Amino acid sequence: MSRATLLYLSSTAVLACGRSDRSPAGDRTGAESATVGSAALTGAGATFPAPIYTKWFDVYARATGVRINYQSIGSGGGIRQFTEGTVDFGATDAPMTDQQVAAVKGNVQHVPTVLGAVVATYNLPSLGKVPLRFDGATLADIFLGRISRWNDRRLATLNPAVSLPDQDIIVVHRSDGSGTTYIFTDYLSKISAEWKSKVGKATSVDWPAGLGGKGNEGVTQQVKQTEGAIGYVELIYAISNGLPAALIKNAEGAFVEPTLESVSAAASGAPLGVDTDFRVSLTNPPGRGSYPLSSFTWLLVHRESPDSAKAKALHSFLIWMLRPEAQRLAADLHYAPLPVSVIELLHRRLGS
Repeated sequence: MSRATLLYLSSTAVLACGRSDRSPAGDRTGAESATVGSAALTGAGATFPAPIYTKWFDVYARATGVRINYQSIGSGGGIRQFTEGTVDFGATDAPMTDQQVAAVKGNVQHVPTVLGAVVATYNLPSLGKVPLRFDGATLADIFLGRISRWNDRRLATLNPAVSLPDQDIIVVHRSDGSGTTYIFTDYLSKISAEWKSKVGKATSVDWPAGLGGKGNEGVTQQVKQTEGAIGYVELIYAISNGLPAALIKNAEGAFVEPTLESVSAAASGAPLGVDTDFRVSLTNPPGRGSYPLSSFTWLLVHRESPDSAKAKALHSFLIWMLRPEAQRLAADLHYAPLPVSVIELLHRRLGS
């Protein structure tokens, strides 16, 4: 993506949406939503994108009258409820496996919505606002329980300018099925052979050490309330709770801060051909400016729906979601907007 395009998508312009009789997407979406009326849609899944989904659904409802009710229950729950047919759409940060796709007889499309960053966050008041630096191997050993003190030699080597406390490390991880966990364990599995063989990557794993928290919210609160704790959450949860986000060493050996630019850089080389189903991993990508714990997050929608009115309502929302004004709202909440190339692919795929 060009820098000009990134700056355009990441601008802080706010979508004008105060009047309920004005469409946030212009006349075209207003006309489409008028045919839907006051339809209601239900969805469930990932906590990772819940802040932007809450914002989008509120703006869209006030503009079009289409209510979208969303339960932030984790990616595992979103896939389960989508599979069982109890929601109109699911949401996940971990793409469905081939086996899960087969369970719905292939009747699913993965629709990327935004890009986000999973961050290593911690509670060490003595450090002030100085961000720590981690590499993947050290993070793996912390979550394996092998590195148990904050002043461990390996951490001190990575952070020579920081006075690390002689204090226990308290690991906090997700207790529920989680796409955030999938992203984190996918990254560690690429870096650490031991992690890959002993723990692996999945939405839910057998954690070797630590305390569990439900949702990004639960992990954030555990870390915030426990001095010496470390956990992994989506970036907005760390920012909104005043917690630090560590710099992570990427594939080129650079320690990178999670920002809109570094997350977008991670997607710039994503292997998305014309026949893609968008189920791609962005962790540990090439590029000196790429943040290594980046990912798409997806909505799960039916290719064929038995309810034509709801299918039309959901399609109208998806088209609105891809518009620049909607993607700008994502940037305001520290999610990276989709690259223009991905938006163009989605328009073709959705038949818009």
